[in-house]
Amino acid sequence: MGSSLLRAIKIGRVLLRYRLDDLLDDTPAERWLRLMRPFVPRASAQIAAMSRGARLRMALQELGPIFVKFGQILSTRRDLVPPDVAIELSMLQDRVAPFDGGTAREMVEQALGRDVRDAFESFDTSPLASASIAQVHAATLAGGREVVVKVLRPNIEREIAADVALLKNIAGLVDRTHPSADKIRPREIVAEIESTLAAELDLQREGANASVLRRFWTDSPDMYVPEPIWSHTAERALTMERVRGIPSDDIAQLDAAGIDRKALAAKGVRVFYTQVFRDNFFHADAHAGNIWVDSDPERKLNPRFIALDFGIMGQLSSEDQYYLAENFMAIFNRDYRRIAELHVQAGWMPSHIRIDELEAAARSVCEPYFTRPLSEISLAEVLIKLFRTAQRYELTLQPQLILLQKTLLNIEGVGRLLDPQLDIWAVARPVLERILVERYSPQRLAGEFRKRLPEMITHAPDMPRLLHAWLTQQVEGKHQLALRSRDLTDLAQTMKGMQRRIVSAILGTGLLIVAAVLYALEAGGPQLFGVSAAVWMAGLGGLWGLLAAWPRR
Repeated sequence: MGSSLLRAIKIGRVLLRYRLDDLLDDTPAERWLRLMRPFVPRASAQIAAMSRGARLRMALQELGPIFVKFGQILSTRRDLVPPDVAIELSMLQDRVAPFDGGTAREMVEQALGRDVRDAFESFDTSPLASASIAQVHAATLAGGREVVVKVLRPNIEREIAADVALLKNIAGLVDRTHPSADKIRPREIVAEIESTLAAELDLQREGANASVLRRFWTDSPDMYVPEPIWSHTAERALTMERVRGIPSDDIAQLDAAGIDRKALAAKGVRVFYTQVFRDNFFHADAHAGNIWVDSDPERKLNPRFIALDFGIMGQLSSEDQYYLAENFMAIFNRDYRRIAELHVQAGWMPSHIRIDELEAAARSVCEPYFTRPLSEISLAEVLIKLFRTAQRYELTLQPQLILLQKTLLNIEGVGRLLDPQLDIWAVARPVLERILVERYSPQRLAGEFRKRLPEMITHAPDMPRLLHAWLTQQVEGKHQLALRSRDLTDLAQTMKGMQRRIVSAILGTGLLIVAAVLYALEAGGPQLFGVSAAVWMAGLGGLWGLLAAWPRR
Protein backbone atom coordinates (compact mmCIF):
# COMPACT_ATOMS: atom_id res chain seq x y z
CA MET A 1 0.00 0.00 0.00
CA GLY A 2 2.80 2.40 0.94
CA SER A 3 4.69 1.83 -2.29
CA SER A 4 1.51 2.32 -4.35
CA LEU A 5 0.85 5.62 -2.54
CA LEU A 6 4.39 6.83 -3.20
CA ARG A 7 4.08 5.82 -6.85
CA ALA A 8 0.75 7.65 -7.11
CA ILE A 9 2.32 10.78 -5.60
CA LYS A 10 5.18 10.62 -8.11
CA ILE A 11 2.70 10.29 -10.97
CA GLY A 12 0.79 13.29 -9.65
CA ARG A 13 3.95 15.39 -9.45
CA VAL A 14 4.90 14.50 -13.03
CA LEU A 15 1.37 15.32 -14.30
CA LEU A 16 1.51 18.71 -12.60
CA ARG A 17 5.01 19.49 -13.85
CA TYR A 18 3.90 18.87 -17.42
CA ARG A 19 0.59 20.71 -16.91
CA LEU A 20 -1.51 17.61 -17.57
CA ASP A 21 -3.85 17.93 -14.59
CA ASP A 22 -6.59 19.15 -16.93
CA LEU A 23 -6.81 15.57 -18.25
CA LEU A 24 -8.44 14.63 -14.93
CA ASP A 25 -11.02 17.41 -14.76
CA ASP A 26 -14.23 16.56 -12.90
CA THR A 27 -12.67 13.59 -11.09
CA PRO A 28 -11.64 13.13 -7.42
CA ALA A 29 -8.02 13.04 -8.61
CA GLU A 30 -8.36 16.68 -9.65
CA ARG A 31 -8.89 17.72 -6.00
CA TRP A 32 -5.79 15.81 -4.86
CA LEU A 33 -3.69 17.37 -7.63
CA ARG A 34 -4.97 20.81 -6.60
CA LEU A 35 -3.69 20.14 -3.07
CA MET A 36 -0.28 19.04 -4.44
CA ARG A 37 0.12 22.01 -6.80
CA PRO A 38 1.83 24.38 -4.28
CA PHE A 39 4.56 21.77 -3.68
CA VAL A 40 5.42 21.20 -7.35
CA PRO A 41 7.60 23.67 -9.33
CA ARG A 42 5.78 25.56 -12.08
CA ALA A 43 6.25 24.23 -15.60
CA SER A 44 9.09 25.86 -17.51
CA ALA A 45 8.28 28.22 -20.37
CA GLN A 46 9.59 25.60 -22.79
CA ILE A 47 7.19 22.93 -21.47
CA ALA A 48 4.29 25.39 -21.31
CA ALA A 49 4.76 26.20 -25.00
CA MET A 50 4.48 22.53 -26.05
CA SER A 51 1.29 20.89 -27.33
CA ARG A 52 -0.66 18.68 -24.92
CA GLY A 53 0.37 15.60 -26.89
CA ALA A 54 4.08 16.44 -26.60
CA ARG A 55 3.72 17.14 -22.87
CA LEU A 56 1.96 13.81 -22.35
CA ARG A 57 4.64 11.96 -24.33
CA MET A 58 7.44 13.49 -22.23
CA ALA A 59 5.60 12.73 -18.98
CA LEU A 60 5.16 9.07 -19.91
CA GLN A 61 8.85 8.80 -20.80
CA GLU A 62 9.78 10.19 -17.40
CA LEU A 63 7.44 7.82 -15.56
CA GLY A 64 9.26 4.78 -16.92
CA PRO A 65 9.04 1.81 -19.28
CA ILE A 66 5.56 0.57 -18.34
CA PHE A 67 4.06 3.99 -18.97
CA VAL A 68 5.96 4.19 -22.26
CA LYS A 69 4.21 0.95 -23.24
CA PHE A 70 0.92 2.45 -22.02
CA GLY A 71 1.44 5.41 -24.34
CA GLN A 72 2.33 3.19 -27.28
CA ILE A 73 -0.86 1.17 -26.87
CA LEU A 74 -2.95 4.29 -26.28
CA SER A 75 -1.62 5.75 -29.55
CA THR A 76 -3.31 2.89 -31.41
CA ARG A 77 -6.72 3.73 -29.94
CA ARG A 78 -7.61 6.47 -32.38
CA ASP A 79 -11.26 5.78 -31.67
CA LEU A 80 -10.66 7.14 -28.15
CA VAL A 81 -7.70 9.53 -28.36
CA PRO A 82 -7.72 12.88 -30.21
CA PRO A 83 -5.63 12.74 -33.43
CA ASP A 84 -3.02 15.28 -32.24
CA VAL A 85 -2.37 13.28 -29.06
CA ALA A 86 -2.29 9.94 -30.92
CA ILE A 87 0.32 11.26 -33.38
CA GLU A 88 2.58 12.41 -30.53
CA LEU A 89 2.20 9.15 -28.60
CA SER A 90 3.07 7.14 -31.72
CA MET A 91 6.53 8.75 -31.49
CA LEU A 92 7.25 6.98 -28.18
CA GLN A 93 10.18 4.61 -28.53
CA ASP A 94 11.49 1.91 -26.21
CA ARG A 95 14.86 3.63 -25.87
CA VAL A 96 15.52 3.31 -22.15
CA ALA A 97 18.71 3.12 -20.15
CA PRO A 98 20.30 -0.35 -20.29
CA PHE A 99 20.81 -2.44 -17.18
CA ASP A 100 24.17 -3.89 -16.16
CA GLY A 101 25.67 -6.37 -18.64
CA GLY A 102 26.96 -8.60 -15.84
CA THR A 103 23.41 -8.87 -14.50
CA ALA A 104 22.20 -9.74 -18.00
CA ARG A 105 24.79 -12.51 -18.20
CA GLU A 106 23.66 -13.95 -14.85
CA MET A 107 20.02 -13.86 -15.93
CA VAL A 108 20.82 -15.70 -19.18
CA GLU A 109 22.63 -18.36 -17.19
CA GLN A 110 19.69 -18.69 -14.81
CA ALA A 111 17.19 -18.92 -17.69
CA LEU A 112 19.19 -21.51 -19.66
CA GLY A 113 20.35 -23.46 -16.61
CA ARG A 114 24.02 -23.44 -17.63
CA ASP A 115 27.10 -21.26 -17.65
CA VAL A 116 27.29 -18.73 -20.49
CA ARG A 117 30.77 -20.04 -21.34
CA ASP A 118 29.25 -23.48 -21.94
CA ALA A 119 26.30 -22.16 -23.97
CA PHE A 120 28.15 -19.62 -26.14
CA GLU A 121 31.57 -19.25 -27.65
CA SER A 122 31.38 -15.54 -26.79
CA PHE A 123 28.87 -13.24 -25.07
CA ASP A 124 29.14 -9.44 -25.25
CA THR A 125 28.01 -7.82 -21.99
CA SER A 126 27.55 -4.46 -23.75
CA PRO A 127 23.94 -4.44 -25.04
CA LEU A 128 23.11 -3.85 -28.69
CA ALA A 129 19.74 -2.34 -27.76
CA SER A 130 17.70 -1.74 -24.63
CA ALA A 131 13.90 -1.51 -24.42
CA SER A 132 11.25 -1.27 -21.72
CA ILE A 133 10.81 -5.05 -21.33
CA ALA A 134 14.15 -6.55 -22.36
CA GLN A 135 17.54 -5.84 -23.84
CA VAL A 136 19.61 -7.55 -26.53
CA HIS A 137 23.23 -8.78 -26.45
CA ALA A 138 25.44 -10.07 -29.25
CA ALA A 139 26.90 -13.58 -28.91
CA THR A 140 28.35 -16.41 -30.98
CA LEU A 141 27.60 -20.11 -30.86
CA ALA A 142 30.17 -22.88 -30.97
CA GLY A 143 31.52 -22.85 -34.52
CA GLY A 144 31.26 -19.06 -34.83
CA ARG A 145 27.62 -18.54 -35.85
CA GLU A 146 26.55 -15.02 -34.86
CA VAL A 147 23.39 -14.71 -32.74
CA VAL A 148 21.63 -12.21 -30.52
CA VAL A 149 20.31 -12.98 -27.04
CA LYS A 150 17.24 -11.16 -25.75
CA VAL A 151 16.89 -11.19 -21.97
CA LEU A 152 14.14 -9.77 -19.77
CA ARG A 153 14.96 -6.86 -17.47
CA PRO A 154 15.49 -7.87 -13.81
CA ASN A 155 12.35 -7.79 -11.63
CA ILE A 156 10.31 -6.67 -14.64
CA GLU A 157 7.35 -8.92 -13.75
CA ARG A 158 7.05 -7.38 -10.27
CA GLU A 159 7.34 -3.83 -11.66
CA ILE A 160 4.70 -4.52 -14.29
CA ALA A 161 2.33 -6.13 -11.77
CA ALA A 162 2.64 -3.12 -9.45
CA ASP A 163 2.14 -0.55 -12.19
CA VAL A 164 -0.75 -2.48 -13.77
CA ALA A 165 -2.44 -2.70 -10.35
CA LEU A 166 -2.06 1.05 -9.98
CA LEU A 167 -3.40 1.63 -13.50
CA LYS A 168 -6.42 -0.55 -12.66
CA ASN A 169 -7.13 1.56 -9.58
CA ILE A 170 -6.86 4.75 -11.63
CA ALA A 171 -9.06 3.27 -14.36
CA GLY A 172 -11.68 2.28 -11.78
CA LEU A 173 -11.65 5.81 -10.36
CA VAL A 174 -12.02 7.38 -13.81
CA ASP A 175 -14.74 4.89 -14.73
CA ARG A 176 -16.79 5.78 -11.64
CA THR A 177 -16.36 9.54 -11.75
CA HIS A 178 -15.51 10.86 -15.22
CA PRO A 179 -18.53 12.14 -17.17
CA SER A 180 -17.21 10.64 -20.43
CA ALA A 181 -16.10 7.30 -18.98
CA ASP A 182 -18.34 5.36 -21.38
CA LYS A 183 -16.42 6.85 -24.30
CA ILE A 184 -12.95 6.58 -22.73
CA ARG A 185 -13.48 2.98 -21.48
CA PRO A 186 -10.48 3.10 -19.11
CA ARG A 187 -10.86 -0.45 -17.79
CA GLU A 188 -10.75 -1.90 -21.31
CA ILE A 189 -7.63 0.11 -22.12
CA VAL A 190 -5.82 -1.21 -19.03
CA ALA A 191 -6.97 -4.78 -19.80
CA GLU A 192 -5.52 -4.43 -23.29
CA ILE A 193 -2.21 -3.17 -21.84
CA GLU A 194 -2.09 -6.06 -19.37
CA SER A 195 -2.74 -8.64 -22.11
CA THR A 196 -0.07 -7.15 -24.38
CA LEU A 197 2.54 -7.04 -21.62
CA ALA A 198 1.80 -10.63 -20.57
CA ALA A 199 2.53 -11.80 -24.12
CA GLU A 200 5.80 -9.85 -24.25
CA LEU A 201 7.04 -11.32 -20.96
CA ASP A 202 7.22 -14.86 -22.39
CA LEU A 203 10.23 -14.95 -24.71
CA GLN A 204 9.66 -18.61 -25.57
CA ARG A 205 6.28 -17.59 -26.95
CA GLU A 206 8.00 -14.86 -28.98
CA GLY A 207 10.38 -17.47 -30.39
CA ALA A 208 7.41 -19.63 -31.40
CA ASN A 209 5.84 -16.62 -33.14
CA ALA A 210 9.06 -16.06 -35.08
CA SER A 211 9.22 -19.74 -36.03
CA VAL A 212 5.67 -19.72 -37.45
CA LEU A 213 6.20 -16.47 -39.35
CA ARG A 214 9.51 -17.77 -40.73
CA ARG A 215 7.75 -20.89 -42.01
CA PHE A 216 5.22 -18.79 -43.94
CA TRP A 217 7.99 -16.72 -45.58
CA THR A 218 10.68 -19.35 -46.20
CA ASP A 219 12.69 -18.56 -49.37
CA SER A 220 10.57 -15.45 -50.00
CA PRO A 221 12.18 -12.55 -51.91
CA ASP A 222 9.92 -10.14 -50.00
CA MET A 223 10.64 -10.73 -46.31
CA TYR A 224 13.18 -12.54 -44.14
CA VAL A 225 12.56 -13.77 -40.59
CA PRO A 226 15.60 -14.70 -38.46
CA GLU A 227 15.75 -18.23 -37.10
CA PRO A 228 15.15 -18.85 -33.37
CA ILE A 229 17.77 -21.08 -31.74
CA TRP A 230 15.66 -23.38 -29.58
CA SER A 231 18.61 -25.02 -27.81
CA HIS A 232 19.44 -21.60 -26.33
CA THR A 233 15.93 -20.29 -25.65
CA ALA A 234 13.76 -20.27 -22.51
CA GLU A 235 10.91 -18.21 -21.07
CA ARG A 236 13.23 -15.39 -19.94
CA ALA A 237 15.91 -15.59 -22.65
CA LEU A 238 15.56 -15.84 -26.44
CA THR A 239 18.40 -16.56 -28.86
CA MET A 240 18.02 -15.85 -32.58
CA GLU A 241 20.34 -15.65 -35.55
CA ARG A 242 21.89 -12.21 -35.97
CA VAL A 243 20.78 -10.22 -39.00
CA ARG A 244 21.98 -6.90 -40.37
CA GLY A 245 20.01 -4.32 -42.24
CA ILE A 246 18.96 -0.70 -42.53
CA PRO A 247 16.03 0.65 -40.46
CA SER A 248 13.14 1.26 -42.85
CA ASP A 249 12.88 4.92 -41.82
CA ASP A 250 16.57 5.72 -42.49
CA ILE A 251 16.01 7.31 -45.89
CA ALA A 252 19.55 8.67 -46.21
CA GLN A 253 21.15 5.25 -45.65
CA LEU A 254 18.66 3.54 -47.99
CA ASP A 255 19.47 6.03 -50.74
CA ALA A 256 23.19 5.65 -50.13
CA ALA A 257 22.79 1.87 -50.55
CA GLY A 258 20.97 2.38 -53.86
CA ILE A 259 17.74 0.76 -52.60
CA ASP A 260 14.71 1.17 -54.88
CA ARG A 261 12.42 2.83 -52.36
CA LYS A 262 9.34 2.82 -54.61
CA ALA A 263 9.59 -0.95 -55.09
CA LEU A 264 10.19 -1.38 -51.36
CA ALA A 265 7.15 0.70 -50.37
CA ALA A 266 4.80 -1.28 -52.66
CA LYS A 267 6.28 -4.54 -51.41
CA GLY A 268 5.56 -3.53 -47.80
CA VAL A 269 1.85 -3.09 -48.57
CA ARG A 270 1.71 -6.44 -50.38
CA VAL A 271 3.47 -8.21 -47.49
CA PHE A 272 0.99 -6.80 -44.97
CA TYR A 273 -2.13 -7.88 -46.88
CA THR A 274 -0.59 -11.29 -47.52
CA GLN A 275 0.12 -11.76 -43.79
CA VAL A 276 -3.44 -10.80 -42.84
CA PHE A 277 -5.50 -12.53 -45.53
CA ARG A 278 -3.32 -15.41 -46.76
CA ASP A 279 -1.56 -16.49 -43.56
CA ASN A 280 -3.85 -14.96 -40.92
CA PHE A 281 -0.72 -14.29 -38.85
CA PHE A 282 0.56 -10.73 -38.98
CA HIS A 283 3.29 -8.75 -37.27
CA ALA A 284 1.33 -6.36 -35.03
CA ASP A 285 4.21 -4.13 -33.90
CA ALA A 286 5.49 -3.17 -37.34
CA HIS A 287 7.01 0.25 -36.63
CA ALA A 288 10.24 1.24 -38.39
CA GLY A 289 12.45 0.03 -35.53
CA ASN A 290 11.16 -3.53 -35.99
CA ILE A 291 11.21 -3.54 -39.80
CA TRP A 292 14.64 -3.40 -41.44
CA VAL A 293 15.70 -3.57 -45.07
CA ASP A 294 18.22 -6.15 -46.26
CA SER A 295 21.47 -4.29 -46.99
CA ASP A 296 22.83 -6.97 -49.35
CA PRO A 297 24.03 -5.02 -52.48
CA GLU A 298 22.68 -7.76 -54.75
CA ARG A 299 19.16 -7.01 -53.50
CA LYS A 300 19.08 -3.24 -54.00
CA LEU A 301 16.83 -3.47 -57.10
CA ASN A 302 14.62 -6.14 -55.52
CA PRO A 303 14.87 -5.26 -51.82
CA ARG A 304 13.35 -7.34 -49.07
CA PHE A 305 12.31 -6.58 -45.52
CA ILE A 306 13.72 -8.14 -42.36
CA ALA A 307 11.22 -8.56 -39.52
CA LEU A 308 12.28 -8.22 -35.87
CA ASP A 309 10.61 -8.45 -32.45
CA PHE A 310 7.74 -10.94 -32.52
CA GLY A 311 6.21 -10.32 -29.10
CA ILE A 312 2.93 -9.01 -30.51
CA MET A 313 1.35 -10.96 -33.37
CA GLY A 314 -2.21 -10.67 -34.66
CA GLN A 315 -4.75 -13.23 -35.84
CA LEU A 316 -8.41 -12.99 -36.84
CA SER A 317 -11.23 -15.49 -36.71
CA SER A 318 -12.22 -16.85 -40.11
CA GLU A 319 -15.45 -14.82 -39.87
CA ASP A 320 -13.67 -11.55 -39.07
CA GLN A 321 -11.14 -12.26 -41.79
CA TYR A 322 -13.92 -12.75 -44.36
CA TYR A 323 -15.94 -9.71 -43.31
CA LEU A 324 -12.87 -7.49 -43.12
CA ALA A 325 -11.75 -8.52 -46.61
CA GLU A 326 -15.24 -7.89 -47.94
CA ASN A 327 -15.24 -4.48 -46.24
CA PHE A 328 -11.99 -3.58 -47.97
CA MET A 329 -13.40 -4.66 -51.33
CA ALA A 330 -16.60 -2.69 -50.69
CA ILE A 331 -14.52 0.41 -49.90
CA PHE A 332 -12.49 -0.12 -53.09
CA ASN A 333 -15.78 -0.36 -55.05
CA ARG A 334 -17.48 2.49 -53.15
CA ASP A 335 -20.34 0.11 -52.33
CA TYR A 336 -21.66 1.80 -49.18
CA ARG A 337 -24.72 -0.41 -48.93
CA ARG A 338 -22.43 -3.43 -48.78
CA ILE A 339 -20.29 -1.78 -46.07
CA ALA A 340 -23.42 -1.24 -43.94
CA GLU A 341 -24.69 -4.78 -44.47
CA LEU A 342 -21.32 -6.30 -43.63
CA HIS A 343 -21.09 -4.46 -40.30
CA VAL A 344 -24.43 -5.95 -39.27
CA GLN A 345 -23.84 -9.42 -40.73
CA ALA A 346 -20.49 -9.65 -38.94
CA GLY A 347 -22.19 -9.08 -35.60
CA TRP A 348 -20.16 -5.90 -35.03
CA MET A 349 -23.44 -3.99 -34.80
CA PRO A 350 -26.92 -5.01 -33.56
CA SER A 351 -29.33 -6.19 -36.22
CA HIS A 352 -31.99 -3.59 -35.40
CA ILE A 353 -29.82 -0.82 -36.89
CA ARG A 354 -31.39 0.59 -40.06
CA ILE A 355 -29.20 -0.31 -43.04
CA ASP A 356 -30.11 2.83 -44.98
CA GLU A 357 -28.98 5.08 -42.10
CA LEU A 358 -25.71 3.19 -41.75
CA GLU A 359 -25.24 3.35 -45.53
CA ALA A 360 -25.66 7.13 -45.46
CA ALA A 361 -23.13 7.40 -42.63
CA ALA A 362 -20.58 5.31 -44.55
CA ARG A 363 -21.14 7.46 -47.63
CA SER A 364 -20.55 10.65 -45.65
CA VAL A 365 -17.22 9.28 -44.38
CA CYS A 366 -15.87 7.85 -47.63
CA GLU A 367 -17.06 10.17 -50.38
CA PRO A 368 -14.91 13.19 -49.38
CA TYR A 369 -11.79 11.03 -49.71
CA PHE A 370 -12.54 10.12 -53.32
CA THR A 371 -12.28 13.75 -54.40
CA ARG A 372 -8.53 13.47 -53.76
CA PRO A 373 -5.91 11.55 -55.78
CA LEU A 374 -5.77 7.92 -54.65
CA SER A 375 -2.09 8.37 -53.75
CA GLU A 376 -3.20 10.79 -51.01
CA ILE A 377 -5.86 8.53 -49.47
CA SER A 378 -5.05 6.58 -46.33
CA LEU A 379 -6.97 3.30 -46.20
CA ALA A 380 -6.26 3.03 -42.47
CA GLU A 381 -7.68 6.51 -41.91
CA VAL A 382 -10.84 5.64 -43.86
CA LEU A 383 -11.28 2.42 -41.87
CA ILE A 384 -10.77 4.17 -38.52
CA LYS A 385 -13.27 6.90 -39.40
CA LEU A 386 -15.78 4.25 -40.46
CA PHE A 387 -15.45 2.47 -37.11
CA ARG A 388 -15.62 5.78 -35.23
CA THR A 389 -18.79 6.75 -37.12
CA ALA A 390 -20.25 3.29 -36.53
CA GLN A 391 -19.80 3.76 -32.77
CA ARG A 392 -22.71 6.19 -32.89
CA TYR A 393 -24.78 3.25 -34.12
CA GLU A 394 -23.85 0.92 -31.21
CA LEU A 395 -20.71 -0.60 -32.72
CA THR A 396 -19.35 -3.36 -30.48
CA LEU A 397 -15.66 -2.85 -29.65
CA GLN A 398 -13.50 -5.34 -31.57
CA PRO A 399 -10.02 -5.56 -29.93
CA GLN A 400 -8.62 -7.78 -32.69
CA LEU A 401 -9.61 -5.21 -35.33
CA ILE A 402 -8.07 -2.37 -33.31
CA LEU A 403 -4.75 -4.27 -33.39
CA LEU A 404 -5.14 -4.57 -37.15
CA GLN A 405 -5.88 -0.85 -37.47
CA LYS A 406 -2.70 -0.04 -35.57
CA THR A 407 -0.64 -2.28 -37.86
CA LEU A 408 -2.25 -0.82 -40.97
CA LEU A 409 -1.39 2.68 -39.76
CA ASN A 410 2.23 1.62 -39.16
CA ILE A 411 2.54 -0.01 -42.59
CA GLU A 412 1.01 2.94 -44.39
CA GLY A 413 3.29 5.30 -42.45
CA VAL A 414 6.42 3.37 -43.44
CA GLY A 415 5.19 3.03 -47.04
CA ARG A 416 4.49 6.75 -47.45
CA LEU A 417 7.85 7.61 -45.85
CA LEU A 418 9.62 5.42 -48.42
CA ASP A 419 7.49 6.66 -51.31
CA PRO A 420 5.36 9.78 -50.70
CA GLN A 421 3.45 9.11 -53.94
CA LEU A 422 2.57 5.52 -53.04
CA ASP A 423 -0.92 4.60 -54.25
CA ILE A 424 -1.85 2.15 -51.50
CA TRP A 425 -5.22 1.38 -53.08
CA ALA A 426 -3.71 0.40 -56.44
CA VAL A 427 -1.18 -1.88 -54.72
CA ALA A 428 -3.55 -3.46 -52.18
CA ARG A 429 -6.56 -4.18 -54.38
CA PRO A 430 -5.07 -6.80 -56.76
CA VAL A 431 -3.32 -8.55 -53.86
CA LEU A 432 -6.58 -8.80 -51.92
CA GLU A 433 -8.56 -9.91 -54.98
CA ARG A 434 -6.04 -12.65 -55.78
CA ILE A 435 -5.96 -13.93 -52.19
CA LEU A 436 -9.76 -14.00 -51.98
CA VAL A 437 -10.03 -15.92 -55.25
CA GLU A 438 -7.52 -18.48 -53.97
CA ARG A 439 -9.04 -18.71 -50.48
CA TYR A 440 -12.60 -19.32 -51.69
CA SER A 441 -11.76 -21.33 -54.82
CA PRO A 442 -13.46 -24.72 -55.42
CA GLN A 443 -10.08 -26.45 -55.01
CA ARG A 444 -9.55 -24.84 -51.58
CA LEU A 445 -13.10 -25.64 -50.47
CA ALA A 446 -12.74 -29.23 -51.70
CA GLY A 447 -9.51 -29.52 -49.72
CA GLU A 448 -11.25 -28.27 -46.57
CA PHE A 449 -14.08 -30.75 -47.19
CA ARG A 450 -11.62 -33.65 -47.53
CA LYS A 451 -9.88 -32.55 -44.33
CA ARG A 452 -13.15 -32.70 -42.40
CA LEU A 453 -14.51 -35.82 -44.08
CA PRO A 454 -13.36 -38.27 -41.33
CA GLU A 455 -15.08 -36.14 -38.66
CA MET A 456 -18.26 -35.95 -40.75
CA ILE A 457 -18.30 -39.71 -41.32
CA THR A 458 -17.77 -40.29 -37.58
CA HIS A 459 -20.83 -38.19 -36.71
CA ALA A 460 -22.95 -39.31 -39.69
CA PRO A 461 -24.74 -42.16 -37.82
CA ASP A 462 -26.10 -39.66 -35.27
CA MET A 463 -27.52 -37.24 -37.86
CA PRO A 464 -30.82 -39.06 -38.70
CA ARG A 465 -31.70 -39.36 -34.99
CA LEU A 466 -30.83 -35.71 -34.26
CA LEU A 467 -32.67 -34.48 -37.35
CA HIS A 468 -35.76 -36.55 -36.45
CA ALA A 469 -35.72 -35.22 -32.88
CA TRP A 470 -35.38 -31.61 -34.04
CA LEU A 471 -38.19 -31.89 -36.62
CA THR A 472 -40.45 -33.60 -34.02
CA GLN A 473 -39.87 -30.69 -31.64
CA GLN A 474 -40.77 -28.23 -34.40
CA VAL A 475 -44.00 -30.04 -35.32
CA GLU A 476 -45.10 -30.43 -31.68
CA GLY A 477 -44.08 -26.90 -30.75
CA LYS A 478 -41.67 -28.12 -28.07
CA HIS A 479 -38.45 -26.63 -29.43
CA GLN A 480 -36.55 -24.77 -26.70
CA LEU A 481 -34.17 -21.85 -27.15
CA ALA A 482 -31.42 -20.95 -24.68
CA LEU A 483 -30.94 -17.17 -24.78
CA ARG A 484 -28.94 -14.64 -22.81
CA SER A 485 -31.01 -11.66 -21.67
CA ARG A 486 -29.14 -9.22 -23.91
CA ASP A 487 -30.01 -11.34 -26.95
CA LEU A 488 -33.75 -10.85 -26.46
CA THR A 489 -33.71 -7.33 -27.88
CA ASP A 490 -32.43 -8.57 -31.23
CA LEU A 491 -34.52 -11.71 -31.40
CA ALA A 492 -37.64 -10.21 -32.94
CA GLN A 493 -35.58 -8.65 -35.73
CA THR A 494 -33.93 -11.90 -36.77
CA MET A 495 -36.68 -14.53 -36.52
CA LYS A 496 -38.27 -13.71 -39.91
CA GLY A 497 -37.02 -16.21 -42.43
CA MET A 498 -34.62 -17.85 -39.97
CA GLN A 499 -36.60 -21.07 -39.53
CA ARG A 500 -36.66 -21.66 -43.30
CA ARG A 501 -32.91 -21.15 -43.51
CA ILE A 502 -32.25 -23.44 -40.52
CA VAL A 503 -34.29 -26.25 -42.04
CA SER A 504 -32.56 -25.77 -45.41
CA ALA A 505 -29.13 -25.71 -43.76
CA ILE A 506 -29.78 -28.89 -41.75
CA LEU A 507 -31.22 -30.75 -44.74
CA GLY A 508 -28.37 -29.51 -46.95
CA THR A 509 -25.72 -30.56 -44.43
CA GLY A 510 -27.40 -33.93 -43.98
CA LEU A 511 -27.46 -34.58 -47.73
CA LEU A 512 -23.81 -33.59 -48.05
CA ILE A 513 -22.93 -36.03 -45.28
CA VAL A 514 -24.96 -38.72 -47.06
CA ALA A 515 -22.99 -37.95 -50.24
CA ALA A 516 -19.72 -38.21 -48.34
CA VAL A 517 -20.70 -41.53 -46.76
CA LEU A 518 -21.87 -42.97 -50.09
CA TYR A 519 -18.64 -41.82 -51.72
CA ALA A 520 -16.58 -43.35 -48.93
CA LEU A 521 -18.52 -46.63 -49.28
CA GLU A 522 -18.21 -46.54 -53.10
CA ALA A 523 -21.97 -46.71 -53.73
CA GLY A 524 -22.97 -48.66 -56.82
CA GLY A 525 -25.38 -47.83 -59.64
CA PRO A 526 -25.00 -45.60 -62.70
CA GLN A 527 -21.92 -43.38 -62.70
CA LEU A 528 -21.10 -39.94 -64.06
CA PHE A 529 -17.40 -38.96 -64.40
CA GLY A 530 -16.53 -42.00 -62.29
CA VAL A 531 -18.81 -40.99 -59.39
CA SER A 532 -22.04 -42.77 -58.47
CA ALA A 533 -25.27 -41.03 -59.54
CA ALA A 534 -26.55 -41.42 -55.97
CA VAL A 535 -23.58 -39.43 -54.72
CA TRP A 536 -24.23 -36.72 -57.33
CA MET A 537 -27.91 -36.48 -56.37
CA ALA A 538 -27.23 -36.27 -52.64
CA GLY A 539 -24.41 -33.79 -53.12
CA LEU A 540 -26.39 -31.49 -55.43
CA GLY A 541 -29.36 -31.65 -53.08
CA GLY A 542 -27.12 -30.68 -50.19
CA LEU A 543 -25.64 -27.74 -52.11
CA TRP A 544 -29.15 -26.60 -53.03
CA GLY A 545 -30.13 -26.69 -49.35
CA LEU A 546 -27.11 -24.69 -48.27
CA LEU A 547 -27.69 -22.10 -51.00
CA ALA A 548 -31.31 -21.78 -49.87
CA ALA A 549 -30.05 -21.16 -46.33
CA TRP A 550 -27.52 -18.50 -47.38
CA PRO A 551 -28.48 -15.00 -46.08
CA ARG A 552 -29.78 -12.66 -48.80
CA ARG A 553 -28.23 -9.26 -49.42
